[in-house]
Amino acid sequence: MNDLVRIAPKDLVAVALRPLKAGETVSYGGGEVTLRDDLPMGHKAALRDIRKGEAVIKYGFPIGEATEDIPEGAHIHTHNLHTLLSGEKEYTWHPTYPGTRKTEKAFFLGYPREKGRPGIRNELWILPTVGCVNDVAKELARRAQALTGGPVEGVYAFPHPYGCSQLEEDQDNTRKVLADLATHPNAGGVLLLGLGCENSGIEQIRPYMGAYDESRVRFLICQQAEDELEEGMKLLEELAERMRRDRREECGADQLVIGMKCGGSDGLSGITANPTIGVFSDLLTGMGGSTILTEVPEMFGAETILMDRCGTEELFRKTVRLINDFKGYFESYHMPVYENPSPGNKAGGITTLEDKALGCTQKSGSSPVRGVLGYSEKVSEAGLNLLSAPGNDLVASTALAASGAQMVLFSTGRGTPFGCPVPTVKISSNTPLAEKKRNWIDFDAGRLLEGKTLEELGEELMALVLETASGAQTRNEKNGFHDLAIFKQGVTL
Repeated sequence: MNDLVRIAPKDLVAVALRPLKAGETVSYGGGEVTLRDDLPMGHKAALRDIRKGEAVIKYGFPIGEATEDIPEGAHIHTHNLHTLLSGEKEYTWHPTYPGTRKTEKAFFLGYPREKGRPGIRNELWILPTVGCVNDVAKELARRAQALTGGPVEGVYAFPHPYGCSQLEEDQDNTRKVLADLATHPNAGGVLLLGLGCENSGIEQIRPYMGAYDESRVRFLICQQAEDELEEGMKLLEELAERMRRDRREECGADQLVIGMKCGGSDGLSGITANPTIGVFSDLLTGMGGSTILTEVPEMFGAETILMDRCGTEELFRKTVRLINDFKGYFESYHMPVYENPSPGNKAGGITTLEDKALGCTQKSGSSPVRGVLGYSEKVSEAGLNLLSAPGNDLVASTALAASGAQMVLFSTGRGTPFGCPVPTVKISSNTPLAEKKRNWIDFDAGRLLEGKTLEELGEELMALVLETASGAQTRNEKNGFHDLAIFKQGVTL
C-alpha cells in the first residue's frame, strides 16, 4: 500500500496515510518522494519544489499559495501556506452538471404520515417555545419515560435558550425551526410547551406550521395551567395513546431526505469519509430521494464547483446569493470571511479554507444541484439540495433536521459524541478513530485505505442508512444524546 495519496493527477501535494518520519522515501501512486520533515497522518508533503507565491494544488484546485520556497518532500501546512481567498467574488455560470444516474430502487420500513413524508422514528417530542420552560420540558420528559415501548420509540425534550428577547430574523428563525420540528415526520407526537408572555409563543408559532395532523400535536401554555406538569402529562398520554396505533410499513427510499455534514475533520476526511458520502448521495438521488449539503462558510473556495452543477441559471443565481449573503453576514459584524479552519482541523492536516472546502464538498457527489434552500426552508425538490446554515456542528445539523432530513450523515476525523433531533450517523475518516471510539462511530470509511473501493463503501453506507431508517439505532441514540441549536445572528434584548 502507498504511504501517501495524490488525490488528483495535477496535485503538487500528497497526503500521509500514516505517520511518517523525515528521511523516509515513500511512494504515492505515481512516484516516490524523500521526506524532509516528519509528517503526521493526514498532513501534506510537497511532490516537487514549489516557489514562493506559487499556487499549491490539491484535489486538482488551488488551496492557497506558498509563503516561502518549499523544497520537494517538505511538510506543507500553516507555516508555509496561505489562503488565496479575499473579499466577495463575481461569478459566471459554466454549466458542467451531469444528468442524474438512475439507480435501482430500494426500500425501508418507516411510519407513513397523513401529511408529508414517512418518519424513520416514532418519537414523542416536547418543544419549549422559550427557554423559561426548559426545566418543565425536561421534567415532563423524565416522567413520560413510562410511556415508551412498542411504537412509542422514545420521549425527548429539546431545550434551547431562545423564544424571547429576540428581534426580526432571529425571532423568525426560532419560530420557523420550532414549527418545522413540530411537524417533522420522525415525531409521532409533539407537545409544544409555551410560557405565555414570550415573543415567540404558541400563537405566534402555530401559523408557521402550515397544514399539520392535529391528532399528533398538543399545545400547553404554562401560565394558564394550574399545574403544568399534571396537565402536560395528560396531553403526553393522549399523544402516546394515538402513537400506539402506528406501525412500520415498507416505504420507497425516494421518500428519504438525508442531511450531510462534517465536523472535526482531518486531512483524510476529503479522501475517505466525504467521498463515501458523495457516492451514497448519488445513489439516493438516483432513486429519486433527496440529500442536503449545508455549512455554507465551508463551501467558500469550492463554491464554483457547486455553481457549475446547478441545473438551471435560476439555481445558479440562488447559489450565488447563498454564498454572498453569508459573506455579507460575516462582514456586517466586521469579522474575517475566511477565519477557518478550526484548531482541530489544522491539527488533523487541513491548512486553509480552500483545503477544507474542497474536502467538504466531496459529500455532494457528482449529481446536479436541484434545490437551494433558505435557513429552515423545507426540501421540495428531489435530488441534491444546498441549505443556508453556518458550519457549527449543532446549528447546522439542527438546520438539516428542520429542513426535513429524517437522518444526518456526519463525517469526522477527530470524533464527536453529539446527536441532533434526528438520528446522526457518525462516519470516521480513519480506522484508528473508529477503533478507539466505538461508542461514537457508526461507520468506518478509513477502510478505503485498506483495500475497499469507494463504490463498495458507498453501497455499504446505503445499506446502513436503510437499516437505520428501518429502526436500527445509531450510537448517539444508544447513548441518549439529542440536541437542538437554533441559528442566532443578532441582538438579544
